[in-house]
Amino acid sequence: MNGADLRRRIHAGEVLFGAWAGLGSPAAAELLGRSGLGWVVVDLEHGAGTEAELVAQLTAIEVTGTAALVRPQSGERLRIGRALDLGAAGVVVPRLDTVEQVRETVTFLRYPPVGIRGVALLTRGGRLGSVKHAGVAALNDDIVGIVQIESPSALEAADEIAAVDGVDVLFVGPADLSHSLGVPGQFDSSSYQDALGKVVAACRAHGKAAGILLYDPASFAPHLDLGYTFVGLGADNSFVLDGARAALAAARGK
Repeated sequence: MNGADLRRRIHAGEVLFGAWAGLGSPAAAELLGRSGLGWVVVDLEHGAGTEAELVAQLTAIEVTGTAALVRPQSGERLRIGRALDLGAAGVVVPRLDTVEQVRETVTFLRYPPVGIRGVALLTRGGRLGSVKHAGVAALNDDIVGIVQIESPSALEAADEIAAVDGVDVLFVGPADLSHSLGVPGQFDSSSYQDALGKVVAACRAHGKAAGILLYDPASFAPHLDLGYTFVGLGADNSFVLDGARAALAAARGK
């Protein structure tokens, strides 16, 4: 599934499951893709990998038919452009707090005349020279734009952010959002639950998808019921840790 396919399915309202790739390992990234997930995000903000390993991870995900996304180190133009040039089907942009920041960042995702992404046709993102200058602008439609909601200011601006053309998903970062709301890790608190509902309402009002990264399987159904349709089910590192703990517990219980 490439970016164009993913965008179409997002806007069709499909429930799409994915996961984070944080180990910096192409083999782990490929395993995530082969599990049947619809998308995988290579995490350069908090993950163990760097841009040096990014192409190998993106390729490993792509061969499975899963959409390969990237969360760059920051929302800077060069960091976003680098991820896209290396072949990301879309970008998860962290730490944006205002609609003005979002409007500017969306221009980093797209080639002129609608954006200011640098034009380099021999990159993976530029289709390695197979697209001529006249066809470059059409590539803009293939890029998935995902904005994280991680702070009270971003939450306050959620409706305006969801209205921005080029933003496809508003993605809640539960840890950051709960900490910034003063209820760290208290995901049952009323203020956090109200925040989740506000994001869903903003997305529904503007035809966008509400996304979130979860780690507890018991939390999947409640968030789906709430209206989250772009749902991360964990990460490669959490799957390794959970699997090792489960195996050890089973062995000790014999």
